[in-house]
Amino acid sequence: PKYLLQARYSAAGIQGLVSDSASGRQAGVQAAVKALGGKVEPFYYAFGDDDAGTILELPNNTAAAALGLSISGSGAVRARTTPLLSVEEMDQALG
Repeated sequence: PKYLLQARYSAAGIQGLVSDSASGRQAGVQAAVKALGGKVEPFYYAFGDDDAGTILELPNNTAAAALGLSISGSGAVRARTTPLLSVEEMDQALG
């Protein structure tokens, strides 16, 4: 399954980003996702309502929930996780 993860940094999270670098934070997300048996597809920083976003492939909803809780539980980031459906899955739902 694939998931869209969107994140907004807290003030402490922005301070950590400045100290650790954008690539350092990306590496941290990749390590956390890999530990859950998943992989990070594209990873982007943004401005607006969200500060970062990525597409993740994870084994299941439990792993996605664990990642979201871990990230948001740090207090540095508020994360939103959205399950994604492929075109084929949507066609099956329509059938």
